[in-house]
Amino acid sequence: MKITKTIFQWIAAGLILSSGALFAQVPDQNTPPDALIKMVVSDVMSSVKSDPDIQKGNIPKVMDLVEKKIVPFTDMRRTTEMAMGPNWKKATPEQQAILTAEFKNLLMRTYSGALSQLRDQTVQFKALRAAPDDKEVIVKTVVIGRGDPVPLDYRLEKGANGWKVYDMNIMGAWLVEAYRNQFSNQISQNGIDGLVKFLQDRNKQLATGK
Repeated sequence: MKITKTIFQWIAAGLILSSGALFAQVPDQNTPPDALIKMVVSDVMSSVKSDPDIQKGNIPKVMDLVEKKIVPFTDMRRTTEMAMGPNWKKATPEQQAILTAEFKNLLMRTYSGALSQLRDQTVQFKALRAAPDDKEVIVKTVVIGRGDPVPLDYRLEKGANGWKVYDMNIMGAWLVEAYRNQFSNQISQNGIDGLVKFLQDRNKQLATGK
């Protein structure tokens, strides 16, 4: 895909870095959105630091880590629906399920490259500005590394199972928007099944290191 690898590495890094404070709590449906982000990134960063194989880029281990510690706190169906826009309703339930799974795999494989590159980066968390009854919020952070600070924001929605991340903004570019035009172009040229095949082919390429 034409989205730059650097952008997605920062997106991944933002989700898996911590500000240095370790949290013993496990997020649940009552965890506030800002605390959820802090807990998840701290847990994952601790796992990365304690596993030399992950630091060396062991893809199966990285994928397993992402699946267990990041995916449960995301709403990939909502992410996929937003990336497809009006075309989502044109897809059958089966197509929707396949697209969600393939898009999740694509983003997971993107995370894998960033995980193995983590070294001394940290994240500063800004104060959450939200009302107690808000169902959607944006948690703002800043990634601090060797270069210039990078703003990285998370959009979350509260559902029956608590807060879930469904979109991220890196330096003014939302992940969903970055894919929307590409998905739309694929559908206009080859239909819903064409987009499914496009994602499947891309995931196969990534799986073989191409």
